[in-house]
Amino acid sequence: MIDHKILSQIDRVKKKLVLAKSADKDLKVFGADSHKYIVKETVNKDEILAFEKEYDVQLPEDYKAFLIHIGNGGISYENSAAGPGYGIFPFGENVDEFVSENAKKYLKEDCKLDLMMSDSFWEDLNRVIEENDEISNEDFYAELGKIFSGLLPIGTQGCTYYYALVLNGEWKGRVVNVDIDRQKPFFVFESNFLDWYERWLDEIIPENSMANEPDLFRYTLGGLSGYILEVYFSTEDQEVKKECLSGVLKKNTVSSEILTVLEEQYKVSSGEIRETILQVLTKFDYERSKPYLLDFAKENLQAVFQFVFWYAKDKSADWLEFIKANADTIKDEETFRFCTYLLKETKLDYGAIIIPFASNESEEVKVSAYYSLGQLKNKSKYLDVFIAGLNDSSNRVIHTVLQALDGVEDRKLLKHYKAIAEKFPKEKDYILANLNHRLKVYGLNNKSIIKANVDF
Repeated sequence: MIDHKILSQIDRVKKKLVLAKSADKDLKVFGADSHKYIVKETVNKDEILAFEKEYDVQLPEDYKAFLIHIGNGGISYENSAAGPGYGIFPFGENVDEFVSENAKKYLKEDCKLDLMMSDSFWEDLNRVIEENDEISNEDFYAELGKIFSGLLPIGTQGCTYYYALVLNGEWKGRVVNVDIDRQKPFFVFESNFLDWYERWLDEIIPENSMANEPDLFRYTLGGLSGYILEVYFSTEDQEVKKECLSGVLKKNTVSSEILTVLEEQYKVSSGEIRETILQVLTKFDYERSKPYLLDFAKENLQAVFQFVFWYAKDKSADWLEFIKANADTIKDEETFRFCTYLLKETKLDYGAIIIPFASNESEEVKVSAYYSLGQLKNKSKYLDVFIAGLNDSSNRVIHTVLQALDGVEDRKLLKHYKAIAEKFPKEKDYILANLNHRLKVYGLNNKSIIKANVDF
């Protein structure tokens, strides 16, 4: 007998599937052009009982309710039904996606993953495979079985990324994101399959459609913004608060009233909560967020550059003078990378700002600096800087500079190209391939330039 609460949720999900399909007529949501919101015929209880007996497992009640009352399979990848990513695998299929050898043995075991597992926990779980280059196929699959034990593959996000349903252990019923290349998995926020599935639908349906049937959307953190804020203010749990803000952030539009509430919260919040509120404000009202962005730059310049680039790149020119005044505070590669993204969006000559970074101690920063200089239309103006890069000790920098010099024809470069050809008699790090691209316009290559007279 299926719980009444689950049956009520099943009814909501059925209605929301129709609304989501209507809202996404152009199939722009990731994976929608594959599954097209189609779910085929339901599964009967006998089929589920047969599977549970064969694999010696007991499936979560809400997952079984989905199969019995909503449907099974569709037209997506591997005949998957509508759902997150490329959809939900057909029942009983793809059970060996994680462990191709003897999956039945490991499916009934307790899940080894932990909701709050650390990097070191995950490394320990993979240690036998990582530290044994001579591991046999049999032992390799046995270790995979341990790592992915108790996990039922239920869908794919493409490439090596999957969704899995925990069948046994402390976290039974939870959905977890898995990479079969063994990057650390992470659990979704929702505590069960059906909540996760319903939130996916809520994030597709626009807020103005929700307003027509508000009672239908007061259940998940993908629903009405007003309800999400109710949850936000009703809890002291920082993880729940962050998830609430994540729900608002995924909206296409947010009312001015909601943003005013969040603006006041920004002023009294701290840490990740404050940063995420600023991200929300930047996405939905750049002008409102701008003074807070300027202030927050003292705490986290990288986040500020990211938010502006992600949500207001057409306003990049607003930040040109700020970048000039604060260039010496940019110390790490990621902050500098987003800084260059903003500078490029200004469509102005930002070379003078970039030049100091071309001699930075960090190889990554130098590579980004030369790449950015190479994007300028007047890059030949910075010939001396490029020449310094051609003589850098880093092969990555030399490689980047050679690529950046595409379109620059100046015979002053030839003696430096010759020095590179002499330094690299054999191909290394694609340097000769790029060198030959630059030499082609002079009728030379990495062999002939060594004999050429380049002392002009």
